[in-house]
Amino acid sequence: MQTLKTIIVEDEEVSRDILRNYLQKYCPKIELVGEASNIEEGLSLIRNQTLDLVFLDVEMPHGNAFDLLEQVGDRSFETVFVTAYNQYAIEALNTHASYYLLKPISIDELIKAVDYVVQIKEKENALEDKVLTAFSSDKQGKITIPVQDGFEVLEAASILYCQADDNYTQIFLTGGGKKLVSKTLKYFQDALTDFGFARVHKSYLVNINEVTGYRKGKGGTVVLSSGKEVMVSASQKANLLAYFK
Repeated sequence: MQTLKTIIVEDEEVSRDILRNYLQKYCPKIELVGEASNIEEGLSLIRNQTLDLVFLDVEMPHGNAFDLLEQVGDRSFETVFVTAYNQYAIEALNTHASYYLLKPISIDELIKAVDYVVQIKEKENALEDKVLTAFSSDKQGKITIPVQDGFEVLEAASILYCQADDNYTQIFLTGGGKKLVSKTLKYFQDALTDFGFARVHKSYLVNINEVTGYRKGKGGTVVLSSGKEVMVSASQKANLLAYFK
């Protein structure tokens, strides 16, 4: 899997330095994207980026780790508590902490904690990929598209056409909106073929039900219900015209 976007929330500078050095030296899956010395700074980091993991000291000035998590509310990141006190372990479990590390930090325990979070995230990603694939091959006229915090369900009929944008795809909707999705055009070709979509060019996939005309040429162009004209490659021309026999 990719690296875990991680922050450290710890009020003691020496403790931050030790944890940062250990993570950089022994945990290659960690991508450290920020550090905070108090709850306010920690909240700011959490709210301004998408994180996979937060290392939390329990006791900090003006509150503690549990106060911070209460203010965050629903969260998608995992937490590893790092503290010199073992009396918070049960409360940490009640907040669904992934791991509880006691200071001074054991390198072996730190590696175990990170590996455990990696396993959690890999299982989540595998399940999400399975859900996306299942929805995309569904016959109910709907597909799912991944977004930053989950996925959206789209009616296939609401898609006018799709346009390749490097490893992304621009989805243009019949209602006039559009969405940029981190999937290739080939992904959508496979997902939408059963719903009446045709690949007419290396960069375009169109909804056949929204085609209102065709203009001749070496490949020509198709005219869509919105008035948009989309190029047709010579190699795809016969496949397109077969839909209108």
